[in-house]
Amino acid sequence: MNSITQAQLDLLIHTIRTTPIIDHHAHPLLNWDNQTGKYPLLHITSEASGDAIESATSTLAHLRAVRQLAKELKCTASWESVVAKLEAIRLDPDEPDIWSDWISRCLEGVHTILLDDGLDDQTVVEDLDWHTSFVQSPCKKIVRIETIASDLIKHLGAGEFHDEQKVESMIKDPATVKEFWENWAGSFDNAIKNAIDDPLVVGFKSVVAYRTGLDVAGKEPPGDAVQPALEEIIKKFPKLRSARLEDSSLNDYVIHRTATLIRDHKGKEQDEDVIRKLKKPIQFHTGLGDSDLTLAKASPSHLQEFVRAYPDVPMVLLHAGYPFTKEIAYMATVYKNVYADIGEVFPCISKDGQERLLMEILELCPWSKILWSTDGHWFPETYLLAILQIREALENVICSYVLKGQIGWRAAMVLVQDILFRNANKLYHLGLEFPAAQEIASRSLTRYQNFSYNLSVLQGFLNNTIEPTFVQICWNDYTALQRMRLVPFRKFMSLLEAGGPPDIGITKAVFGMIQNDYLIPSASPTGEYRLHPDFSSLKHGPVAGHISMQGEFREQDGLPVPLCPRSLLLRTVEIGAQKGLGFLLGFEIEFLLLERVETDSVLDRYTALRTDGHAWSVSKYYANPKVNALLKNMVESLAQMDIHVEQIHAESATGQFELILPPEPPVQAVDTLLHTRDVMANLATEAGFKMTLYPKPFAKACGTAAHMHMSILPERDAFDAEKVTQHFYAGVLKHLRAITAFSYSNAASYDRAQDGAWAGGRWVTWGTQNRETALRKIEGSHWEVKIIDGLANPYFVASAILLAGIRGVEKEEKMVWEDCEMDPATLSDMDRKELGISQMLPGGVEEALRALQEDTEMVELLGSELVERYVAIKEFEGGFLAKMGADERRLWLMQRY
Repeated sequence: MNSITQAQLDLLIHTIRTTPIIDHHAHPLLNWDNQTGKYPLLHITSEASGDAIESATSTLAHLRAVRQLAKELKCTASWESVVAKLEAIRLDPDEPDIWSDWISRCLEGVHTILLDDGLDDQTVVEDLDWHTSFVQSPCKKIVRIETIASDLIKHLGAGEFHDEQKVESMIKDPATVKEFWENWAGSFDNAIKNAIDDPLVVGFKSVVAYRTGLDVAGKEPPGDAVQPALEEIIKKFPKLRSARLEDSSLNDYVIHRTATLIRDHKGKEQDEDVIRKLKKPIQFHTGLGDSDLTLAKASPSHLQEFVRAYPDVPMVLLHAGYPFTKEIAYMATVYKNVYADIGEVFPCISKDGQERLLMEILELCPWSKILWSTDGHWFPETYLLAILQIREALENVICSYVLKGQIGWRAAMVLVQDILFRNANKLYHLGLEFPAAQEIASRSLTRYQNFSYNLSVLQGFLNNTIEPTFVQICWNDYTALQRMRLVPFRKFMSLLEAGGPPDIGITKAVFGMIQNDYLIPSASPTGEYRLHPDFSSLKHGPVAGHISMQGEFREQDGLPVPLCPRSLLLRTVEIGAQKGLGFLLGFEIEFLLLERVETDSVLDRYTALRTDGHAWSVSKYYANPKVNALLKNMVESLAQMDIHVEQIHAESATGQFELILPPEPPVQAVDTLLHTRDVMANLATEAGFKMTLYPKPFAKACGTAAHMHMSILPERDAFDAEKVTQHFYAGVLKHLRAITAFSYSNAASYDRAQDGAWAGGRWVTWGTQNRETALRKIEGSHWEVKIIDGLANPYFVASAILLAGIRGVEKEEKMVWEDCEMDPATLSDMDRKELGISQMLPGGVEEALRALQEDTEMVELLGSELVERYVAIKEFEGGFLAKMGADERRLWLMQRY
């Protein structure tokens, strides 16, 4: 399955649901004090008119709108109830602000609107300033080309066109007709030029698709070809009281003139580059429309010849060209000046249709060429429904692409923000700042889970497998003890199928306990966190009939818990990504197999394996068929869980082995490590053995570690990989003493931390292929951290190391340590000084905790609340363990690790 974590998916969903919208094509709302009532509310989901509009109630789009509006209005989900509730809101004399509040709700999330005011008589709609009062930034105008042309005809002939005799006399006089033509053509050019210069105007709109179709000629028609069409309008005007452009030559002329004037426009004191970039776009209605439209001639492909004629004039093809969506995607892809709008289909077509349309656009079209608009008009509900539905469609489609691995989650966030805000901001030269608060919010872990996706992920994971009995939701606590809650699978599925959250309430004391559940004095049993399973960590096992996930703790409102170890690593990875850094981690699991002893003595429960000459990398363990079968079972069981072991071999201590896991991104690597340990431990128990990670089970034998391999993946090509590597590991070495508080977290850890035992030694330094240094350089940015054992919480260790390294890159820390080629313990003081080796690692837990507290930079990086709690727990744990005898303490820890 894809490696996106639940928190990352939640971030993406949060971005989809909260990104502000630049509505780049809409129409004014009706002024309810003056409107005539000629517009039925059914228009909110249908382009039909007249008697045909009555059929809208039996469409999927209408039924969906009823459900959504009823939810917002808190009324019964019927059309009659919705209409009654809206009428009550508009007409309630006792609540004068209720109508304004409703409009604010309908426009919620809209940052600004670009209004085409050519749809209606201006006396029945609200003006620009009125709309601005409901959004964040001043609204702007889109000027309708055909409206300018027809208004000028009416204006220039105002004194004559109502008298048929004068019209007939005028038509018979060629000079008069020519003069009228010249006046009109000149006035039209001036009107377009004025609009180009007007800062309130950000673009133009053509409805030629409604007039003569989109098959606009590739060249501007000459005046003598257009003049007869103008004469025909003048002839008809006394009877029709209209100046609508119905002739193709006249329609083509006004569009060509507009494009020419935009192309040739020279701004005041602007250089050519600025002029080229500041061209105002022309919007074209394409596809879906009312019965006044000839659909076949509304296909955007008809515009190709015109598009080619004006390569420097931006053009926006509106309404997804529906049903010609693939054509609009093609046009926006192959012509640099063409952009695809995907408005109006929200809310006019069904949910499935909207999602298919979005997928069709993204099949081919770069998302940098896609814009979205409400096409809101007349009723505020058209805005509300469009906004609700685009966010839902984006959530379903884009999250699906991310989960399938077709796009990364960060790129998906950029896609959403580009489509809803940035593309329009750039194309229309609005100069708006992407709201800073939104940027911050989009990086928070506010709870915005999509439970339908959790269900689909789980169903896909279980495809063709036997239904499990239990779901484990796991976490690793401050003492590195793996804990979990079991939920019966049927109960878990019923929660998801009902659309509910599968998170579990856990006492806040969870991060205040040691291994035997004793609570530290500063912690409290009151309060509750929510443990959220991360579906990206789904694995079969660790025992038959179980599936498991790692969990992340959040507050009741969904915000991350600062004390949660896994949340810390998630945040750490995101910090690295913001700096252009990615990472791969790979863990080595050293483990010891012990015989279980049936004895009454509490202190003799485990003993060393009976083997013949067990040693590092020897094959003698095959002499014990039970051990051979167990190791084989471990590798095969893990492979069935998609955990593919890279190596397994004998280590030096009797019954000691090492299993090497493949590299993965940090969170996934730690999740896999913890799951693998559980699988191995359970299989060992089934085979009659005890598996332990205890660091020093035998005083005279080699200890047991948990080495971590790291590689840095600069995400920007401009990075100098060698410099990044040096700065990163310099940062780690600078803070290594503090990091040891997490990597060597128990008094038993320091029994292993010896010189000359391939354990990483006791000095703060590094060396190429030197196993006696804390950091072993292997190749390039691939280094190994050797000073970690199985008693450490790996989320904490990985976070501390990564944060120290990231800060090293950020501050360009100098690598003051030279490559140490020998065991630093064997060097003289002078030799160590020459290599920059001046510090020893802490000699015990108390010293390591002090080093952590005194390292103010690490406290800042990790969070003072987390460090304070960690120190308190480790001190409390240390005091408890110190009361035991050495053998009792050894057994007590081996039972738990």
